[in-house]
Amino acid sequence: MFLSIAAFSSAMLGAVSQGILWGVMALGVYITFKILDFADMTVDGSFALGGCTCAILITKGMNPLLALLIAFLIGTVAGLITGILHTKLKIPGILAGILMMLALYSVNLRIMGGPNKPLSRSSVTVMSKINEMLKLKDLFKDNANSVSALITGVIFAIALIIILYWFFGTEIGSAIRATGNNESMSRAQGVNTDTMKILALMLANGLVSLSGALVMQQQRFGDVSMGIGAIVIGLASIIIGEVVLGNRNRFWYSLLAVMLGSVIYRLIIAIVLQLGMKSQDMKLLTAVIVAASLSVPVLKKNFFPKNKGRKITRSTETNGD
Repeated sequence: MFLSIAAFSSAMLGAVSQGILWGVMALGVYITFKILDFADMTVDGSFALGGCTCAILITKGMNPLLALLIAFLIGTVAGLITGILHTKLKIPGILAGILMMLALYSVNLRIMGGPNKPLSRSSVTVMSKINEMLKLKDLFKDNANSVSALITGVIFAIALIIILYWFFGTEIGSAIRATGNNESMSRAQGVNTDTMKILALMLANGLVSLSGALVMQQQRFGDVSMGIGAIVIGLASIIIGEVVLGNRNRFWYSLLAVMLGSVIYRLIIAIVLQLGMKSQDMKLLTAVIVAASLSVPVLKKNFFPKNKGRKITRSTETNGD
């Protein structure tokens, strides 16, 4: 029993750490899907782009933090190209994203020279540095890697939420939000909506690529297929966060809900795996989770209407008169 509890606790700790690292990707999806109202399929390719780029740079001896920065920047380039395809060449948004996603698969193969690239034992990552600095192996033994990944994820999550909250309160950030809310009205107010779309796509894919680089450092290998289904996972994190934590119309709260939604999603996956579900069914489970989360608002509206009591009261008063 002790061993099973220990194994379960270890799995849950690993799920939380992964959830925060993938939550950075969900923040990028939130920018395009919720703020810009743009279904960007580039995500699947840019996530792997960040992981593949970071893997090569680290194996070449580059500092892992600098490798993360470069991964972020190269992700913004992917978003820039998607934005140009959509705004300048007038290609529909979802098609522009699909085209970029397909192109990035070949780009990632070129970057790594093959389908995957494992890190050597001597390769230094952010997690291994934290592990060494805090001597986590002496404190947590088998769970040291998960704890170091958790610490890394929390640091990046807090920093990014603060930066994004500040950025979207600036004039440019407000213009991006206005573009997503009402493009015609924003254009009438003198906002260059094409530029705002491109900037939002660059920022979003930069975050997605950064998340891919963080996940790569945590699992210590890059793979061209590591981003498959990333867009669905991002959407699941956003929807779960909204359903569980609700919507308080506060931007910082929405960003935090996205991160927590990603953690909850990973915990659900980990629990189901511990209960014996096969890993080959994970995509099906993800689809079910997303569909169920999307249906919650509709079910609430149909079965638990907020104005039901008021309507009954008004009807009674009318009959009494």
